[in-house]
Amino acid sequence: MSDSHEQLIDQLGQAARGAARVLAASAEAQRNHALRSAADAVRRSSETILAANADDLAAGEARGLSAAMLDRLRLNEDRLEAIAAGLEAIAELPDPVGRVLAEWTRPNGLRIRRVAVPIGVIGVIYESRPNVTADAAGLCVKSGNAVILRGGSEAVHSNRAIHAALVEGLSEAGLPPDTVQFVPTQDRAAVGALLAAHRWLDMVVPRGGKSLVARVQADARVPVLAHLDGNNHLYIHSAAAAAMAVEVAVNAKMRRPGICGALETLLIDRTRLDLVPALADALVERGCQLRADEALLALDARFKPADESDWATEYLEAILALKAVDGPEEALAHIARYGSGHTDGIITEDQKVAEDFLARLDSAIAVHNASTQFADGGEFGFGAEIGIATGRLHARGPVGVEQLTTFQYRVFGSGQTRP
Repeated sequence: MSDSHEQLIDQLGQAARGAARVLAASAEAQRNHALRSAADAVRRSSETILAANADDLAAGEARGLSAAMLDRLRLNEDRLEAIAAGLEAIAELPDPVGRVLAEWTRPNGLRIRRVAVPIGVIGVIYESRPNVTADAAGLCVKSGNAVILRGGSEAVHSNRAIHAALVEGLSEAGLPPDTVQFVPTQDRAAVGALLAAHRWLDMVVPRGGKSLVARVQADARVPVLAHLDGNNHLYIHSAAAAAMAVEVAVNAKMRRPGICGALETLLIDRTRLDLVPALADALVERGCQLRADEALLALDARFKPADESDWATEYLEAILALKAVDGPEEALAHIARYGSGHTDGIITEDQKVAEDFLARLDSAIAVHNASTQFADGGEFGFGAEIGIATGRLHARGPVGVEQLTTFQYRVFGSGQTRP
């Protein structure tokens, strides 16, 4: 790490700290105005943003990025409108700042109130998806936080163009442009300097592949809100409805195979192997490659043998691992051994089995009779998300505006002194 990178991050951090103080004292109406203005600026800048994205796509194809990675990177008019609409949706959310979380009075007359306040300055390090630039900025502005963004090289032109539109919206609303800053270099040493900037950053959020998250967790000198890989599972129970099981499993895998909520391993109760032909037909028809254990290999010639690594892999492409299991206990044991704690679930008509299964899953999101692809802040009604936190502190699951606040104790007296 060079002195120049440390100096760069110090400049960004000092500016962000100053902006955070202004933002924390700002009215909700002003923050909402900034978000709506930013949405308008994104729409006005659509031609510039899409041209920048075309440059990123061309570079990605030249570098040999997979189809799934290119899909994560690609913007079009519809996706750009979704980005703008997402900012407006965040503006419509209730104000997370100033919420009274608890209040009580002590015997001595002191009134104590626990109130939600912004965290301060948040660093977000992410890969591939340019929509994260707007989502992260929007959530931080709504929750009263300044943010320093560091996107991946795959989307550098798209990210810079979106960032410019966001700053335009902030300025129109009278908020400091330094509220949302973008690290101007792709040099990896700048990431190291950002992770060491404990004087300026209050929290860092990594959003990307396993290697990125591992580096952030190893090197950060500030608290990390980690988004680990999505090695997600569904278990088809003996009491599953056949048509539902097929429809949900296919959607969970193939709606968008390259997102973190995509299904990676399908566990099938040995009493429901009758569903295998319909499942295989529907998945193969959509271009999915199937890797199966020995019990399933004999049922369909299109299956390829799975090995130990398949159970632990987040494919992020049209590949699915399938395994036969002897009931919920074996399914839970498999998920506990190989899962990443992201999103796992069960398909069954037995409510009691479902409730017991979900209660025993050590996953941030546990689903019953629904696609794992609902693992998304927008689908939870959060407006957007900054990631899916798979740890336990301080937030878990989709990280929206409420999860980007901490709290302060406010104590109100009438002259009390402590004996």
